[in-house]
Amino acid sequence: MANFKGHALPGTFFLLFGLWWSIKCPLRQILRRKERQVGDRERQKLTALFNRIDLIEGSLKIFFAFVGIMAEQFVPDGPHAHLYQDGWVKLMNWQHSTMYFFYGISGIVDVLSISSHHVPVGLDRLFLSLALFVEGFLFYFHVHNREPLDQHIHSLLLFAVFGGSASTMMEVFKRENAVLELLRCTLAVLQGTWFYQIGFVLYPLSGPEWDLTRHDNIMFITMCFCWHLAVALLIVGICYCGVFWSSKWCERRQRGDMEMGLRKSTSTDSSSQKALLQESDEE
Repeated sequence: MANFKGHALPGTFFLLFGLWWSIKCPLRQILRRKERQVGDRERQKLTALFNRIDLIEGSLKIFFAFVGIMAEQFVPDGPHAHLYQDGWVKLMNWQHSTMYFFYGISGIVDVLSISSHHVPVGLDRLFLSLALFVEGFLFYFHVHNREPLDQHIHSLLLFAVFGGSASTMMEVFKRENAVLELLRCTLAVLQGTWFYQIGFVLYPLSGPEWDLTRHDNIMFITMCFCWHLAVALLIVGICYCGVFWSSKWCERRQRGDMEMGLRKSTSTDSSSQKALLQESDEE
């Protein structure tokens, strides 16, 4: 992560998953309400659809974790899987690899939770919470003896990381809680955008470099974190409203099609009755 691309990679990971969860969670809440109104066959179809989605999500999590580990280990100046050679080798890369490793474990548990009925319910959320906690734990001891702004911008990330870990841990005990799910989505989006912000501050692509010792910059970055939180809330709210309105539109369209079908059937029935009456009159 000692460059902009290294921060953009996990930022993209969290941003994509946060956006995906922002769509999946309200959609699952809406479809779960419909399960009570449909028959057993339709309920089985919805359950199979949810399981397939969770299986794909777990597989993608494993893939992203693998890509992150390979990127940290086998870049030209990486440790290339060497931990100790006349001293510790690139411990920062090893810390990042450890973070990705725990997210890979979380993806494996997601796949096992779907493919096996022997896995306890809530174990997927437990390991996701553990992965977030390990990320925050590593970052907490990651920036000692650095410039003040570097330490501060990473410490702000810990609020999103540990907050996500705590909310996900609560999902273990309060499964399918809409508020906790939306909070997890918001903090995931916040992590994604803030990783990009860290990359832009520490490794600017253009323009002057930031003064890492100036207190005004620390004050601005603190305010900027609040803006990122507001944007994350806005994004999750837009996704939630979009899913809700789309479901309402689909319901209205289905009702319209059903009404059209009923009208056609009644019109055909009435025309057939008229034809029978005419035949009887002629006889």
